[in-house]
Amino acid sequence: MLAYVWLWYSPDLMAVKQWASQASHYPVVIIGVMVIMAVTLAIGLPGSIGLWLIAPFYPPLVATVMLTLSSVAGALGAYQIAARAGKNWNPSGLTLKVMKMLEQRSDLMTQCALRILPGFPHSVINFAAGLRSISLKTYLLAATLGLAVKWGVYSSAIYGALEAIEEENALQFDVLLPLIALALLLLIGAWFRRRVEAARNVY
Repeated sequence: MLAYVWLWYSPDLMAVKQWASQASHYPVVIIGVMVIMAVTLAIGLPGSIGLWLIAPFYPPLVATVMLTLSSVAGALGAYQIAARAGKNWNPSGLTLKVMKMLEQRSDLMTQCALRILPGFPHSVINFAAGLRSISLKTYLLAATLGLAVKWGVYSSAIYGALEAIEEENALQFDVLLPLIALALLLLIGAWFRRRVEAARNVY
């Protein structure tokens, strides 16, 4: 609602973007945004706020590193919270299904696939892994690899699209490629999630 009221009065969006771009290079701002993202993921909230506070203002490589570090820190926090909860937590729905899947398959490739595909909330994977106490080493490695790939695609798509709009240039192939990859990930992620939903009786 606040964002709607703000946009209703037509602010100078380019001035806001310029201010945000300047502020984003202060070390305090960088650390603050990364900490916020890590904490939100650790307590089960979406990390999307971190994506939109980082990807538009940093080159894709820098943004990918920042997003990956924040996400892995949040994933570790969520894992520890769930592991401490243990038997006192009785999950249901998708979390329970992912738990049962991890009982059957918790190898590096499976966990990487869950991280890369956009169809799965990271909090579900984090809590399910902690509740099942799967190998922490494999869990962190899969989170790092999978999220680095995913955030790399997201960062490139957002940064490239915003640059093309700002410079009033037609979208070139190097800008369209991350968008195409993102669209494919979304389609595959939706299909994979439907498979998990359909296989609930198998587990």
